[in-house]
This record gives sequence, structure tokens and C-alpha cells, in this order.
Amino acid sequence: MMRLTPISNLMEKPSFLPPFMFGLLFATFGVILSAKYSSITVDQSALLALKSHITHDPHNFLTTNWSTSTSFCSWIGVTCGSKHYRVTALNLSSMDLTGTISSQLGNLSFLAWLDIHQNSFLGSLPIELTNLRRMKYLDFGNNSFNGEIPLWFGCFSKLQTLSLYLNNFIGVIPSTLGNLSKLERLSLGGNQMTGRIPNSLFKCKELKFLSLFNNSLEGSIPTEIENLTLLKTLGLGINHFKGEIPLVIGNLTSLLVLYLDNNKLTGEIPLVIGNLTSLQSLYLSYNKLTGEIPLVIGNLASLQMLYLFNNRLTGEIPLVIGNLTSLRELYLDNNKLTGEILSVIGNLISLTDINLGLNYFTGEIPSTIGNLTIFEAIYISNNNLLGEIPLVIGNLTSLRVLDLYNNKLTGEIPLVIGNLTSLRVLDLSNNKLTVLVCLGIYWNSTS
Repeated sequence: MMRLTPISNLMEKPSFLPPFMFGLLFATFGVILSAKYSSITVDQSALLALKSHITHDPHNFLTTNWSTSTSFCSWIGVTCGSKHYRVTALNLSSMDLTGTISSQLGNLSFLAWLDIHQNSFLGSLPIELTNLRRMKYLDFGNNSFNGEIPLWFGCFSKLQTLSLYLNNFIGVIPSTLGNLSKLERLSLGGNQMTGRIPNSLFKCKELKFLSLFNNSLEGSIPTEIENLTLLKTLGLGINHFKGEIPLVIGNLTSLLVLYLDNNKLTGEIPLVIGNLTSLQSLYLSYNKLTGEIPLVIGNLASLQMLYLFNNRLTGEIPLVIGNLTSLRELYLDNNKLTGEILSVIGNLISLTDINLGLNYFTGEIPSTIGNLTIFEAIYISNNNLLGEIPLVIGNLTSLRVLDLYNNKLTGEIPLVIGNLTSLRVLDLSNNKLTVLVCLGIYWNSTS
């Protein structure tokens, strides 16, 4: 017959199970705590190793602040996660630091944000950085790193921003960057990169900002660039690109800024440029572009900067230029433009700077120029302008530069120029003006 033990007896006799479970939990907790403490120690050691690689800290940011007497999570530039107390972000930008990157930096396994731009870090980048698999933001810009851009940058699968601008990197753009499917911002400008843009780069369809300016890149601008439909800024200026501006550029309708200046581009400005109705800045200067300024330029109602100088453009300024009421700077100098300076120039009420020098403009300076009361600089030298300087020039009280050198202007220099109290540069020489000495102003004038 089965005997049942009274509940009272069970209460009296201690069970073996609770102490065993307690011991097991305590041991498990101890292991977790030990692992956590070990990981935290690894992070502190990695930061101290970086500090030891700093050879110059003129403001003593790290020298005095990165001390083991305080938690590294409170150190300047360090951000830790609230859950694990591991380093998630490191921002040492603009501290004027000099040194190299410690290989132990790769031990910061929770690091997702690394910004050391605008310092004087040098040398090459250690391969141990490939351990930083959580990396989303990496800015090494404006330092003195050298060597080739490592192929292993392509392993940062979560990377959204990669900035290596203004360093001393050489060699070609690594094709492995095409693996960065989440990349939104790539800045490699101001290095010594050579070769062509790798086609693999155009697989990065999330790119919104692509800057390769001021390198020695060559070849034509690849038509595959049309894949980057989210681009807002495209900077290919100051390189050795040649050939025509590809028609597919007109498919990049999200563009706000387009830099193609200082290359060897030929042919005409394509009509598809008129599709870029969100464009705010267009830089095509210092190329070998020919033909006329296309009428579709008038579609770019948001345009603020238009730089077409130092090309071989011909014809007249199109009347539609008057539609660009947001335009702040207009540079058409050193081309072969003809005709008169249009009176619609007076519609450009946001204009602060205009340069029409070194062309073949004729006729008079339009009186509508007096509408542009925020004008700061007028350069119309080396043309064939006739007539008198309009009296409305006296309305331009913000004017700092007035350069009408080497034209065929006649009549007296108007006294209203004395109203231009902000004027710093005045050149009216090589005209046929009557010189008056008044109001203590001095200018060059040669009959």
C-alpha cells in the first residue's frame, strides 16, 4: 500500500533541489558577469592602445580626459550602449590629433560609428578594422593616411557612410566597394586616385552623395551612372574625364548639385540637363564644351549657382535666363559669347555675383541692373560694351567689386559711384571715360 508523506514533514525536511539550482544559477551568473567584465576590459584596452598611438594632442583632450580613474564610457568622444556598456560610437573629429590607428581598435566589436575627420592621422589602415562588422558610419576625412584604399572596405556590409576625402590615398578605386549595398554617402575626393570609376560602384543604388573630386581619374563618365537614381550630389570635378556629358545624366532627376568642372569634357551641353528641375548648383566650368547655352536651362527654376566659364560656348545668352529668379551666382566668363547683355538680367533679384568677362558682348549695360540691389560683384571686363555707365549703378550699395576694364564705355564716370561705400575694387580702365576726381575715390582710367 502506498504511504503518503504528510505535507508538514516535507516542510520540515530541506530539499536538495533548491540549493543545487541556486548554485547553478550563481555559477551561470558568475560566468556572464565575468564575460561582461572581460568585454568591457577589452574596450578599455582598445581605447588606451589608440591613446598610446597619439603622438601629439595639443589640446590635451585625451591626455587628461582618458584616464582609468573614470569609466571609459564618460571619456570625451566615447559613447557606450545603455544595455551592454560597450563602445558604440567614437568621435575624435577636429581635435588636431597626430598619430596612427592602433590595430586594437578592431577589438571594439560593438562599434558602429567612427569619426576621426580633420586631424593629422597618418600611415595605413590596419586590417583588424575588418572585425568591426557593425560599422555604419566611417569618416577618416581630412587626415594624412596613405597607400591604397584597402580591398577589405567591401566587407562592411552595414556601412552607410564612407568618407576618405582629403588624404593621400593612391591607386584605383577598389571594385569591392560595390559590395556595400547599403551605402548612401561615398566621399573619396582630394586624394591621388587613378584609373577609371569601377562599374561595380554603380551597384550601390542607395547612394545619395558621390564625391570623387580632385583626383586623377580618367576615361569617360560611365553610362551606368544612370543606376544611381537617388543621387542628390554628384562630384566628379577636377579629374581627367573626357568625352561628352552622357545623356543618361538626365535620368538623375533627384540631383541638387552637379560638379563636372575642371575636366576635358567636349561636345555641347546636353538638352537633357533640362530634366534636372531640382538642380540648385551646376558646375561645368574649365572644360572644352562648345555650342550655345541651351534654352532648357530656363527649366532649372531652383538653380542658385551656374558656372559655365572657361569653355568654348558661343551664341547669345538665352532670354530664358530671366526665369532663374533663385540664381545667386552667374559665371559665363572666358567663352565666345556674343550679343547684348539682356535687360531680363534685372529679373534675377537674388543675384549677388555676375562674371561675363572675356567674351564679345556689345551694346550698353542695361539699366535694369539697378534692380539687383544685393549685388556684391560685377565683372564685365574685356568685352565691347558701349555707352555710358548707367546712373542706377548708385543703387547697388552692397557692391564690393565693379570691374568694367577694357571695354568701349564713354561719358563721365557717374558721381553716384560715391554711394558705393562697400566698394573695395573698382577698375574702369581701358575705356573712353571722362575722369573726375570726387568724393575721395580713386580709380584707374585710361583713355
